[in-house]
Amino acid sequence: MRGVWGAVRPHAVRLVAAGAAGAAAELCGLGLIAAAAWLIARASQRPELAALSLAIAAVRGFALAKGSLRYVERLAGHDAALRALAELRGRVFDALAAARPGARRVRDGEALTRMVSDVDAVQDLLLRCVLPAAASVVCGAAGVAVCALVDVPAAVVLAVGLLVAGVVVPVAAAVAGGRAAARMAAGREVLAVRALDVLEGARDLAVFGASGRFAERAEDAARRLERAERSAVRVSAAVAAAGFAVQGVAVAAVAWAGLRAGVDEVGAAVLALTALVAVESVLPLAGAAQRLREVLPAVRRVGAVLAAPPAPRAARAAVVPRGPLEVKLLGVRVAYGEGVALDGVDLRVERGRRVAVVGASGAGKSTLLAAVAGEVPLVSGAVVLGGRELGRYAPDEVRGAVRGLAQDAHVFGATVRANVLLARPDAGEAELWAAAERARFAEVVRALPDGWDTVVGAGGRGLSGGQRQRLLLARALLADPPVLVLDEPAEGLDPAMADAVVRDLLEAPGGGTLLLVTHRLAALGAADEVVVMDRGRVVQRGRHEELAAAPGAYRDLWEAELLADRAVAC
Repeated sequence: MRGVWGAVRPHAVRLVAAGAAGAAAELCGLGLIAAAAWLIARASQRPELAALSLAIAAVRGFALAKGSLRYVERLAGHDAALRALAELRGRVFDALAAARPGARRVRDGEALTRMVSDVDAVQDLLLRCVLPAAASVVCGAAGVAVCALVDVPAAVVLAVGLLVAGVVVPVAAAVAGGRAAARMAAGREVLAVRALDVLEGARDLAVFGASGRFAERAEDAARRLERAERSAVRVSAAVAAAGFAVQGVAVAAVAWAGLRAGVDEVGAAVLALTALVAVESVLPLAGAAQRLREVLPAVRRVGAVLAAPPAPRAARAAVVPRGPLEVKLLGVRVAYGEGVALDGVDLRVERGRRVAVVGASGAGKSTLLAAVAGEVPLVSGAVVLGGRELGRYAPDEVRGAVRGLAQDAHVFGATVRANVLLARPDAGEAELWAAAERARFAEVVRALPDGWDTVVGAGGRGLSGGQRQRLLLARALLADPPVLVLDEPAEGLDPAMADAVVRDLLEAPGGGTLLLVTHRLAALGAADEVVVMDRGRVVQRGRHEELAAAPGAYRDLWEAELLADRAVAC
């Protein structure tokens, strides 16, 4: 919770101002009703007009002030809440991005829930729980004070009614709605995960014939959430009915207490209507209590994300040298659960070298790139970058020095230009086009309706698989880091185009050291070295020609590729 408060604290003055304006608006509403009740009852006695002039002015003043103060409350409250949410959303994004290597991976649906629904719950906490509670307390106390001026026993009766409406009913609402609120919070998260599985994985699910099963899982999550929401609605209806019943009983009891004490008809009218408004001002507390039970789990989840320890920083973080860097893996071992992804890998890549990493699926190629980038924890061994172990650098330094294209790279719902410029927001037009040309993406941009300003959907909707991959490759090339890591950069392209792209990358990778994972071998003659992996180990190293001529895993892969290409040609 401390992290959430840290985002709200800078806007506390606006929130206090909104709370003060809301309380003042409630007081004006109370004054309006009390003055109007006195005015109407007194006017029925036909006094001189001068005797009513002050009440007439009070009614007008309270009416105008109430509307103005309510506007100020809405304006200041929403301004503060939205500012806090914008800052909090940025902090949550940073916390998710800077998670400690090896921490439980947050799925896309969970991350979406944290970024959207859970952060939005903070807004409800401020606007629908905290501010109404402050205004209700002030107005209820003022109502008791006004009734005490007319009749003390009636004020005591009103105080009891306020306690029932403002404490007993909200507590009962929170208890009754707590279980439904917990089910709703969990249901929203499950639905987000399952819906994204269906949407983002639609093609893969269709290939494996699993679309129906996953769609049914999403529908089941939606039905569970609907049942939880219906349960919460029934509780809300019961709470609202209880609140109105308490209000009616309280008004009748206050009026009866006043009449029994000998209050005249004017005082009785003031007591009844004042009690009506005072109790009405605390009725929202029941809804606020229900909403509090709903939003607290979400707020706690946001706080947990912000409180999660980031990746460890070195006591004296070194600065990554500029220019191409040497990369060394010294006995690196990486395990996922009981499976070993890298098993004692020793590899040295000299600065500026262009190295291709190949092997069968599951050989550990992508894990090797992740280890170089510091994205996975090492069971043993060390990764040395530019002469120092990765742990000697701050995580931001490593992320800036080792960049490229990963298999889970994301295309955002924005313009093509904005997606590519994520790598270097300050890049000029010439640099943008140069990166696009090297990625064979320039021809795609020229064919788009609005060129660079064409808007694509989240995940690259509107682009083919090959176009999306070339966009991501252009982004990676625009960054031009000291160490460029590319995981299957030609995925989704036809073999001829894939070989051309890989050959271009190996012949002119840019200014940094290149580590490239690919399943296409035809273009690897341009690589300075080819590293062959099998079951998490480096089993062969050398030039393409040497490896293709010698018996071993590489020649098997090469012969399989030649046979596949011939079959396609036929």
